Amino acid sequence: MCAVWASGDAYEPYVGRWSRAVAAEFLAGLGLGPGGRWLDIGCGTGALSGAILMDCAPAEVVGIDPSEGYVAWAAAHVDDPRARFEVTDAAHLPDGPFDAVVSGLVLNFVPDPAAAVTAMCEAAASGVVGAYVWDYADRMELMRYFWDAAVGLDPAAAELDEGVRFPICRPERLEALWREAGMTEISSRAIDVPTIFRDFDDYWSPFLGGQAPAPGYAMSLEEGRRAILRERIRSMLPIEQDGSIRLVARAWAVRGRAGS
Repeated sequence: MCAVWASGDAYEPYVGRWSRAVAAEFLAGLGLGPGGRWLDIGCGTGALSGAILMDCAPAEVVGIDPSEGYVAWAAAHVDDPRARFEVTDAAHLPDGPFDAVVSGLVLNFVPDPAAAVTAMCEAAASGVVGAYVWDYADRMELMRYFWDAAVGLDPAAAELDEGVRFPICRPERLEALWREAGMTEISSRAIDVPTIFRDFDDYWSPFLGGQAPAPGYAMSLEEGRRAILRERIRSMLPIEQDGSIRLVARAWAVRGRAGS
């Protein structure tokens, strides 16, 4: 079963809404001044591009993504003359150089992350290169509860668990990719954002969108097995007396400088 990445309407309630909070903290940690050209690789629905426009006063933001659906959604929802979005991938980057090359929640899905980081470094010339990914194996809790319940019911589901599939989503692995690409001034850090769901339905309904590995797995189950999984997750979550669910989404961020 492969992950589907096509619908912004399905992605936004799943993780897009939480990505926006991470993006703002990620950009603050880059410490870049106003102006300059930015390249957002794997822009998805435009969460990171929108945050750059809002917080960094860029001269231009170019967002790229291989999904036509995501690019169309981003172009429709990020209304700013400084931004443009293109359908392409990390192997076919727009002409640089860029003052900052960034990527949010993408590197683990790229077939060759090392080649992608090298391309990011080349596109940045002597600029800053940064990225962030979810901490799938630990504190990206909305997914962690899902997979812990799923694997408890179906051990074969472990093959789909992002915490198992994406070992690069750790700070030491990210820093190693940046070093191997020849970057300097490399550092990594954790970014934690609260993910507060008003009730269980607010948590569970995004998994019915069928997009990304966990929702794809949920919708691959026949209705009875999906109901059993739903109730197993409900029994494990820390549900407050008012019905709300307060979790944490952690991302690992890395930055470095291209050139000598």
